Amino acid sequence: MRVCELTGKRRNVANNVSHAHNKTKKHQRPNLQYKRVFLPERNVHIRMRLSTRAIRNINRMGLEPYCKRLGIDYQQLVRKKLG
Repeated sequence: MRVCELTGKRRNVANNVSHAHNKTKKHQRPNLQYKRVFLPERNVHIRMRLSTRAIRNINRMGLEPYCKRLGIDYQQLVRKKLG
């Protein structure tokens, strides 16, 4: 399933509405990209699947402050990604 690792964004279920107002279900998928994020304190890159909004915020703020803003434990995230 396509889920952003930081924000938790996932697909949205919506309706296709025809001219006759017939409704059928459709899925709106988030724009997820694989991104290598650099961790300066460990001098390594980690590969994450992120929404483009999360990528913009990481570029603007940095990964650690963005995790703090989202309420994610940064150290636990790094340990999980590095093994």
